This record gives sequence, structure tokens and C-alpha cells, in this order.
Amino acid sequence: MKPRVLLTGAQGQVGRLVAALLKDSTELFAFGRAELDLTDAAAIRATVADYAPDFIINAAAYTAVDLAETEAFKADQINHVAVAVLAEAAAAANAVLLHISTDYVFDGNGKQPFTEADVPAPVSSYGRSKLAGEQAAMALWHKVIVLRTAWVFAEQGQNFVRTILRFAREKSELSVVNDQIGGPTHAGDIASALVKMMWHIHQHSFDQWGVYHFSGMPYVSWFEFTDAILTAARQHGYIGPLAELKAVTSEAFVRPAKRPANSRLDCHKIQQVFGIEPSDWRSKLENINEYL
Repeated sequence: MKPRVLLTGAQGQVGRLVAALLKDSTELFAFGRAELDLTDAAAIRATVADYAPDFIINAAAYTAVDLAETEAFKADQINHVAVAVLAEAAAAANAVLLHISTDYVFDGNGKQPFTEADVPAPVSSYGRSKLAGEQAAMALWHKVIVLRTAWVFAEQGQNFVRTILRFAREKSELSVVNDQIGGPTHAGDIASALVKMMWHIHQHSFDQWGVYHFSGMPYVSWFEFTDAILTAARQHGYIGPLAELKAVTSEAFVRPAKRPANSRLDCHKIQQVFGIEPSDWRSKLENINEYL
């Protein structure tokens, strides 16, 4: 019997790829922003009750990091309050909740990769809203998986790779920070990780609920990631001038929200429990023309 899966954020970078992976193997009920308003708690509860899913995958989020500094209430409604309601609804339906979170729950201090046991200390409104969502979900229901990830990119949507390729065509010089380090993570690999976790839980007696980290390897700076993107563009058929790349420090960019200097996530736990390896972001640039 196919598991019943309720997916939120179905039109997002990760959500649409989760939907593609599950559409034939599950009873999938996929909801985008137009179909399910996550600021409407009653709608969330009614939807979960009506569809009675075995799994809820929450791929929806407020991700405008800088705008969240002035739209803190809106960010909190989506990243915290809605997640709490989903957890309550999951508990009522006895459904597993898989929820995507972020490296922004950490302060970014130090140089060691953050483990799931490290104490979160967000330094932005966005990070605080995401941490509140994590904590609420796990306080309200025990069958919860929180998957923290970082530096998400994909062939579609708004993301760093597509932005860099556009800027590289439009500008003569690109200044990119070299003092923020993390693991670029392909949205397709996040979707695959979520689906593998779901099937593992579905097929086994499972009790290792809680937080897991999943991101790309190797760790690089934004400057190094940009250099790899432009190198791939040159190697895989891009024809035309590309901007000259210049390394700068974070002090060169004054932005409303503080960015973590250290976004490294330790991914050993997800390897040990689920057998899921870190995302190989370099291989995802071999199809660079699909990002253009």
C-alpha cells in the first residue's frame, strides 16, 4: 500500500523536486502557496485532517533573509507558527513530519563544522524564526525530522548559481566574499535525502527522531564557489565574456541581516542513521547550461 504524503511548498526549489520523486510511488497531495495558505492555521488543520497523510513534508519557508529584518512577523508566521500548526496536525493524524531548516540557526562563530548537538544561537530574524519553528515542532510531536541544510541552489528559481551567471554576463567585475565558508547544496540532493529518509522510516521500525544536518562537500567560500561556477561555464560550452572575479571581505557588503561566517554543517549523523552521503556540489555544475 502506497504511503500518503502531504507536501507543502510544492512549487519551491526543493518542493517541486520532492514532488517529482514521489508522484508515482506514493499517494501525493502537493500544495503550493496558492492551494494552502500557511498563515491560516485552520486551513492547515483542515487540510491535514481531510487527507490523513502518513507523512507531511514541509518544504515551504519564508527565505528572504534581509527582508525578514523588517518583516519579522511575516517570517515568524511561515517559519515558526505554521510549522507548529503542522506539528500539531501531524500529531492528530499520527503522521511523520519532515521539515527543512537552515544553518542560520547558528551564530557562525568558529571554524569547526556545526553538529546537531551544538547549541543554536541565530544572529538574524530569519535564523530566529527558523529555530523557533524547529523547537516548536519537536516540542509538540515526537515523530519529527528536522533537516538543516545550507547554500541551496538549483537549475530553476532564485539562487546563487543563477544569479552569478546572470551577473557574470552583465558586469565587467564581480566582487564576492571570501570569508564566509559553507557547503553548497543542490536542491535535488536535498529532495533525494528527504525521500530516502521518508522511505527508511516507512519501511523500518524507527525511533531516531530529531535534527539532522545535510549539505554539500567540500566546504568552500562564496568566492571559491563562484570561481567554480564560472570555470564550469567556460568548460561546458558557455560562449561570451564573463566578468572578472574579485575577492572581498564581508565588510565590503553592508546588508540588513548578518550572515554566518561559518556555515559548515557536520553530516556524519545522517550518514550513520540513513546512509545518506553529503551532496557533491561540484558534479551538479557539469550541467551548467541548464542554469542559464
